[in-house]
Amino acid sequence: MKFQSKYFLAFIFLLILEILIAQTSGFIRHTFGDFLVVILLFYFVKSFFNLSNKTIGLSVLLFAYIVEFLQLTPLLALLGLENNRMAVIIFGATFSIGDLVAYTLGIIIVLLIESSFKLRYSTYFSKNIF
Repeated sequence: MKFQSKYFLAFIFLLILEILIAQTSGFIRHTFGDFLVVILLFYFVKSFFNLSNKTIGLSVLLFAYIVEFLQLTPLLALLGLENNRMAVIIFGATFSIGDLVAYTLGIIIVLLIESSFKLRYSTYFSKNIF
């Protein structure tokens, strides 16, 4: 476990973006917000844990899927949170296959971005060190 500020700064930026998106409606909030939330969670976990990108990506994706499938149950009602606006925003109110697609694409994109940076920096340093 090691704090990495560059990933935490990415998380903060995405959190601010998510808060701004939450003020809108339609495609931006419902699809792009879901796409970004898994990237936000990826960078939050990456900020504190020195795990492989694939491990974090798959863990975040599994978590997002579990939350989405829990929307098929009356969990918020059972917890007495069905009228709590924040709980409904965070947990979601309705199951959607489109959300699963958005989560999957978000993880694919963040893994591609991270592998691209890793490849670029490892190539740069191996050429310039020797």
